[in-house]
Amino acid sequence: MTKASGHSRVVLARFARNRRLADACDQWAFCALNSSPGARHYYDELRGRGKTHRQALRQVANRLVGILHICLDRTVLYDEHAAWQHGSELAA
Repeated sequence: MTKASGHSRVVLARFARNRRLADACDQWAFCALNSSPGARHYYDELRGRGKTHRQALRQVANRLVGILHICLDRTVLYDEHAAWQHGSELAA
């Protein structure tokens, strides 16, 4: 949620959210940095573009939730290479 006036701009988390789910996704993304080369590459790319640690971690969590949704929707198992291939194609 963005609040802006003439002199400042602040981005805040929405109040209407499941805090436990948000914390679980945050922890999931943080742990994925050590166990998933694709997640680590995406995080490093975001940090290279000037994102803060929290912003980059939030985007990694959002990406992981999207990957989970696709796995559940298509009833397929998680595949590291297939899950993060879109980002590596853009870098190549």
